[in-house]
Amino acid sequence: MIKNRLESYAQVLFNESMRNHTTYRIGGDVDYYVYPKDLISLGKVIDILNEENIPFYVMGRGSNVLFGDKTFHGAIISLDKYINNFYFEEDGTILAEAGCSIIALSVEAMKRSLTGMEWASGIPGSVGGCLYMNAGAYNSNMANIVQEVCVLRDRKMEWIRVEDCEFSYRHSIFQKHRDWSILAVRMKLEKGDAQEINDLMDSRRKRRMDAQPLDRPCAGSVFRNPAQIPAWRLVEQMGFRGYCVGGAQVSEKHCNFIINANNTATAQDVLNLIRLIQERAKEEYNIELITEVEQLNW
Repeated sequence: MIKNRLESYAQVLFNESMRNHTTYRIGGDVDYYVYPKDLISLGKVIDILNEENIPFYVMGRGSNVLFGDKTFHGAIISLDKYINNFYFEEDGTILAEAGCSIIALSVEAMKRSLTGMEWASGIPGSVGGCLYMNAGAYNSNMANIVQEVCVLRDRKMEWIRVEDCEFSYRHSIFQKHRDWSILAVRMKLEKGDAQEINDLMDSRRKRRMDAQPLDRPCAGSVFRNPAQIPAWRLVEQMGFRGYCVGGAQVSEKHCNFIINANNTATAQDVLNLIRLIQERAKEEYNIELITEVEQLNW
């Protein structure tokens, strides 16, 4: 029985609502929400799901995900509960598992007087998710500090050099290979002054809180910045500030955020609003707005 097989290697929630696991607080139910206990159990869970022909997604902290409203007859494998260890070496090298919080890692780096992760101190995602999207802010990103990424592909654990990760603006090779599972990363930071690093992180955290609707359910920036104009400015220019579709609303505070207003939005509301903005940008400015948020279960 699939239930017993999975529970041999992981903690499993059955018929679990994805509202509990995305920062949008949106999403339908999933048959199996699985927390592998370590990398070995992760491999076994993936083997079991493949043997049973059960579709699955590997997910971190759900901070950049728009999960569809319908029931997903498959599994979500979450790494953030157990596969979240990290290790620091004396030369500034960090080895971190994919489920590790990027904020927690940046704070620990600050405590050790290591600079290079200040930009990550306000991103509520996992290391794996940040690698997948090549997350970044303040003119820096994951690609600037990564040395190697460890993945599970074809049932083998392999290290991929940063040169082979195809990192670019909000892009990585992992987006082309959904069958690969990001396991860990090796990064290198430089020595700095802990107080200066802390002060910079504090100032950027305040800037985020002042400029972004982080007190509302959302998934961060919705659109990548096109070459011609910042995405937020384009959305505002088209008159969408505060615009609503159902329970989804373009934030009054920051036009590149769509919020789940009053916790009443469906995933379809958010997607309809995204598509409306994209269509208007194409019609009026001939600009293709590409989403940052990952769409699952559609």
